[in-house]
Amino acid sequence: MLSRDEQTQFLRQRLRQIEAPSPAAAPISSGISALDALLPARGFRQGTLIEWLGSGATTLALFAARQACRAGPGALVVIDPQRRFFPPAAAGLGIDLSRLVVVCPATLTDASWAWNQALRCSAIAAVLGWPARLGSREFRRWQLAAEAGGALGLLVRPASAARGPSWADVRLHAQPLPAPGHRRWQVETLYCRGAESGRAVEIEIDEEGSFRETRSLPVVSALAAAAPAARPAGA
Repeated sequence: MLSRDEQTQFLRQRLRQIEAPSPAAAPISSGISALDALLPARGFRQGTLIEWLGSGATTLALFAARQACRAGPGALVVIDPQRRFFPPAAAGLGIDLSRLVVVCPATLTDASWAWNQALRCSAIAAVLGWPARLGSREFRRWQLAAEAGGALGLLVRPASAARGPSWADVRLHAQPLPAPGHRRWQVETLYCRGAESGRAVEIEIDEEGSFRETRSLPVVSALAAAAPAARPAGA
Protein backbone atom coordinates (compact mmCIF):
# COMPACT_ATOMS: atom_id res chain seq x y z
CA MET A 1 0.00 0.00 0.00
CA LEU A 2 1.36 3.42 -0.93
CA SER A 3 2.20 5.90 1.79
CA ARG A 4 0.54 9.32 1.79
CA ASP A 5 3.69 10.91 0.33
CA GLU A 6 3.86 8.25 -2.40
CA GLN A 7 0.19 8.74 -3.21
CA THR A 8 0.72 12.49 -3.43
CA GLN A 9 3.70 12.03 -5.74
CA PHE A 10 1.74 9.60 -7.92
CA LEU A 11 -1.17 12.02 -8.23
CA ARG A 12 1.19 14.86 -9.13
CA GLN A 13 2.72 12.76 -11.91
CA ARG A 14 -0.72 11.83 -13.26
CA LEU A 15 -1.83 15.46 -13.24
CA ARG A 16 1.29 16.50 -15.14
CA GLN A 17 0.57 13.82 -17.75
CA ILE A 18 -3.05 14.94 -18.09
CA GLU A 19 -2.21 18.63 -18.27
CA ALA A 20 0.73 18.22 -20.65
CA PRO A 21 -0.17 19.51 -24.12
CA SER A 22 -0.60 16.77 -26.68
CA PRO A 23 1.45 17.01 -29.86
CA ALA A 24 -0.31 19.00 -32.57
CA ALA A 25 -2.08 16.77 -35.06
CA ALA A 26 -1.02 17.09 -38.67
CA PRO A 27 -3.30 19.35 -40.72
CA ILE A 28 -5.70 17.84 -43.26
CA SER A 29 -5.12 18.93 -46.84
CA SER A 30 -8.05 20.48 -48.67
CA GLY A 31 -7.08 18.26 -51.58
CA ILE A 32 -6.15 21.41 -53.51
CA SER A 33 -2.54 22.52 -53.07
CA ALA A 34 -3.25 26.09 -54.20
CA LEU A 35 -5.92 26.42 -51.52
CA ASP A 36 -3.69 24.84 -48.88
CA ALA A 37 -1.16 27.59 -49.58
CA LEU A 38 -3.70 30.19 -48.38
CA LEU A 39 -4.08 28.47 -45.00
CA PRO A 40 -1.60 29.11 -42.16
CA ALA A 41 -1.29 25.39 -41.34
CA ARG A 42 -1.12 24.47 -45.06
CA GLY A 43 -4.35 22.58 -44.52
CA PHE A 44 -7.33 22.35 -42.18
CA ARG A 45 -6.77 21.82 -38.48
CA GLN A 46 -8.22 18.57 -37.19
CA GLY A 47 -11.12 18.97 -34.80
CA THR A 48 -12.44 22.13 -36.48
CA LEU A 49 -15.38 23.22 -38.60
CA ILE A 50 -14.95 24.40 -42.18
CA GLU A 51 -17.72 26.31 -43.96
CA TRP A 52 -18.01 25.98 -47.73
CA LEU A 53 -20.33 28.64 -49.12
CA GLY A 54 -21.70 29.07 -52.62
CA SER A 55 -22.54 27.08 -55.70
CA GLY A 56 -20.38 24.04 -56.37
CA ALA A 57 -19.05 23.94 -52.82
CA THR A 58 -20.14 20.32 -52.33
CA THR A 59 -17.55 19.04 -54.80
CA LEU A 60 -14.77 20.95 -53.06
CA ALA A 61 -15.92 19.80 -49.62
CA LEU A 62 -15.89 16.18 -50.81
CA PHE A 63 -12.24 16.52 -51.79
CA ALA A 64 -11.46 17.67 -48.26
CA ALA A 65 -13.48 14.75 -46.86
CA ARG A 66 -11.51 12.36 -49.04
CA GLN A 67 -8.23 13.75 -47.69
CA ALA A 68 -9.45 13.47 -44.10
CA CYS A 69 -10.27 9.80 -44.62
CA ARG A 70 -6.92 9.13 -46.26
CA ALA A 71 -5.12 10.67 -43.29
CA GLY A 72 -6.39 7.98 -40.90
CA PRO A 73 -8.74 5.03 -40.38
CA GLY A 74 -11.85 7.08 -39.59
CA ALA A 75 -15.13 7.06 -41.50
CA LEU A 76 -16.92 9.80 -43.41
CA VAL A 77 -20.40 10.60 -42.11
CA VAL A 78 -22.78 12.43 -44.45
CA ILE A 79 -25.82 13.94 -42.75
CA ASP A 80 -28.48 14.23 -45.42
CA PRO A 81 -32.05 14.95 -44.25
CA GLN A 82 -33.04 16.02 -47.78
CA ARG A 83 -31.60 12.86 -49.37
CA ARG A 84 -29.58 14.85 -51.88
CA PHE A 85 -26.34 12.88 -51.58
CA PHE A 86 -25.41 10.53 -54.46
CA PRO A 87 -22.74 8.01 -53.36
CA PRO A 88 -21.61 7.00 -56.90
CA ALA A 89 -20.65 10.63 -57.59
CA ALA A 90 -18.63 10.66 -54.37
CA ALA A 91 -16.91 7.44 -55.41
CA GLY A 92 -15.96 9.14 -58.67
CA LEU A 93 -14.13 11.77 -56.64
CA GLY A 94 -12.14 9.14 -54.76
CA ILE A 95 -14.33 8.60 -51.68
CA ASP A 96 -14.02 5.05 -50.31
CA LEU A 97 -17.64 3.91 -50.03
CA SER A 98 -16.70 1.17 -47.55
CA ARG A 99 -15.92 3.96 -45.07
CA LEU A 100 -19.02 6.01 -45.80
CA VAL A 101 -22.00 6.35 -43.46
CA VAL A 102 -25.05 8.26 -44.73
CA VAL A 103 -27.53 9.46 -42.10
CA CYS A 104 -30.97 10.72 -43.20
CA PRO A 105 -32.60 12.33 -40.14
CA ALA A 106 -36.36 12.88 -40.22
CA THR A 107 -36.30 16.29 -38.51
CA LEU A 108 -33.96 19.24 -38.09
CA THR A 109 -33.68 18.39 -34.40
CA ASP A 110 -32.57 14.87 -35.28
CA ALA A 111 -30.10 16.29 -37.80
CA SER A 112 -28.56 18.59 -35.19
CA TRP A 113 -28.24 15.67 -32.78
CA ALA A 114 -26.59 13.56 -35.49
CA TRP A 115 -24.08 16.33 -36.23
CA ASN A 116 -23.20 16.66 -32.58
CA GLN A 117 -22.76 12.93 -32.04
CA ALA A 118 -20.78 12.31 -35.22
CA LEU A 119 -18.40 15.22 -34.61
CA ARG A 120 -17.81 14.01 -31.06
CA CYS A 121 -16.96 10.43 -32.10
CA SER A 122 -13.23 9.73 -32.29
CA ALA A 123 -13.82 7.02 -34.93
CA ILE A 124 -15.02 9.63 -37.44
CA ALA A 125 -12.59 11.37 -39.81
CA ALA A 126 -15.03 13.91 -41.28
CA VAL A 127 -18.68 14.91 -41.14
CA LEU A 128 -20.30 16.56 -44.16
CA GLY A 129 -23.75 18.07 -44.64
CA TRP A 130 -25.86 21.00 -45.81
CA PRO A 131 -27.19 22.94 -42.78
CA ALA A 132 -28.82 26.01 -44.32
CA ARG A 133 -29.97 27.50 -41.02
CA LEU A 134 -27.67 27.40 -38.02
CA GLY A 135 -27.90 29.50 -34.87
CA SER A 136 -24.86 30.66 -32.94
CA ARG A 137 -25.47 28.36 -29.94
CA GLU A 138 -25.96 25.30 -32.10
CA PHE A 139 -22.90 26.24 -34.16
CA ARG A 140 -20.88 26.57 -30.96
CA ARG A 141 -22.02 23.13 -29.74
CA TRP A 142 -20.85 21.58 -32.98
CA GLN A 143 -17.53 23.40 -32.75
CA LEU A 144 -16.96 22.04 -29.24
CA ALA A 145 -18.00 18.55 -30.36
CA ALA A 146 -15.48 18.61 -33.23
CA GLU A 147 -12.79 19.84 -30.86
CA ALA A 148 -13.54 16.98 -28.46
CA GLY A 149 -13.70 14.23 -31.07
CA GLY A 150 -11.10 15.42 -33.56
CA ALA A 151 -13.30 15.11 -36.64
CA LEU A 152 -13.28 17.64 -39.46
CA GLY A 153 -16.71 19.21 -39.88
CA LEU A 154 -17.52 20.26 -43.45
CA LEU A 155 -20.58 22.50 -43.65
CA VAL A 156 -21.83 23.24 -47.18
CA ARG A 157 -24.07 26.30 -47.03
CA PRO A 158 -25.60 28.98 -49.28
CA ALA A 159 -23.63 32.17 -49.90
CA SER A 160 -26.19 34.11 -47.86
CA ALA A 161 -24.91 32.34 -44.72
CA ALA A 162 -21.83 34.59 -44.88
CA ARG A 163 -23.88 37.30 -43.16
CA GLY A 164 -24.60 35.11 -40.13
CA PRO A 165 -22.49 34.16 -37.09
CA SER A 166 -19.89 31.45 -37.42
CA TRP A 167 -17.71 29.24 -35.24
CA ALA A 168 -15.86 27.83 -38.24
CA ASP A 169 -12.08 27.82 -38.28
CA VAL A 170 -12.19 28.63 -42.00
CA ARG A 171 -14.95 30.09 -44.19
CA LEU A 172 -14.58 29.64 -47.93
CA HIS A 173 -16.70 30.93 -50.80
CA ALA A 174 -16.76 29.03 -54.10
CA GLN A 175 -17.88 30.82 -57.26
CA PRO A 176 -18.19 28.78 -60.50
CA LEU A 177 -16.44 30.27 -63.54
CA PRO A 178 -16.93 29.55 -67.25
CA ALA A 179 -14.44 26.99 -68.53
CA PRO A 180 -15.37 24.98 -71.65
CA GLY A 181 -14.76 21.29 -71.06
CA HIS A 182 -13.71 21.74 -67.44
CA ARG A 183 -15.09 22.78 -64.07
CA ARG A 184 -13.53 25.93 -62.68
CA TRP A 185 -14.07 27.92 -59.48
CA GLN A 186 -12.80 30.98 -57.76
CA VAL A 187 -12.29 30.03 -54.10
CA GLU A 188 -11.95 32.85 -51.59
CA THR A 189 -11.18 32.86 -47.88
CA LEU A 190 -13.94 34.88 -46.20
CA TYR A 191 -12.45 34.07 -42.80
CA CYS A 192 -9.41 32.07 -41.75
CA ARG A 193 -8.17 31.94 -38.18
CA GLY A 194 -4.58 33.11 -38.10
CA ALA A 195 -4.48 34.42 -41.67
CA GLU A 196 -5.64 37.32 -43.80
CA SER A 197 -9.13 37.08 -45.28
CA GLY A 198 -10.10 38.00 -48.83
CA ARG A 199 -7.41 35.97 -50.59
CA ALA A 200 -8.52 33.87 -53.53
CA VAL A 201 -7.37 31.37 -56.11
CA GLU A 202 -8.86 30.11 -59.35
CA ILE A 203 -8.80 26.33 -59.59
CA GLU A 204 -9.85 23.87 -62.26
CA ILE A 205 -10.70 20.18 -62.14
CA ASP A 206 -9.84 17.98 -65.10
CA GLU A 207 -11.48 14.83 -66.44
CA GLU A 208 -9.43 12.66 -64.06
CA GLY A 209 -10.60 14.54 -60.99
CA SER A 210 -7.35 16.40 -60.37
CA PHE A 211 -7.15 20.07 -59.43
CA ARG A 212 -4.77 22.67 -60.74
CA GLU A 213 -4.42 26.36 -59.99
CA THR A 214 -5.10 28.74 -62.85
CA ARG A 215 -4.61 32.08 -61.06
CA SER A 216 -3.90 33.52 -57.63
CA LEU A 217 -6.16 36.47 -56.87
CA PRO A 218 -5.42 38.78 -53.91
CA VAL A 219 -8.92 40.29 -53.82
CA VAL A 220 -11.41 41.46 -51.24
CA SER A 221 -14.94 40.74 -52.42
CA ALA A 222 -18.26 42.10 -51.26
CA LEU A 223 -18.91 38.81 -49.49
CA ALA A 224 -15.67 39.05 -47.53
CA ALA A 225 -16.53 42.59 -46.53
CA ALA A 226 -20.00 41.53 -45.43
CA ALA A 227 -18.82 38.50 -43.45
CA PRO A 228 -18.22 38.96 -39.71
CA ALA A 229 -14.57 39.86 -39.09
CA ALA A 230 -14.34 37.57 -36.09
CA ARG A 231 -16.22 34.88 -34.24
CA PRO A 232 -19.08 35.68 -31.91
CA ALA A 233 -18.22 36.93 -28.46
CA GLY A 234 -16.35 34.33 -26.45
CA ALA A 235 -14.52 32.83 -29.41
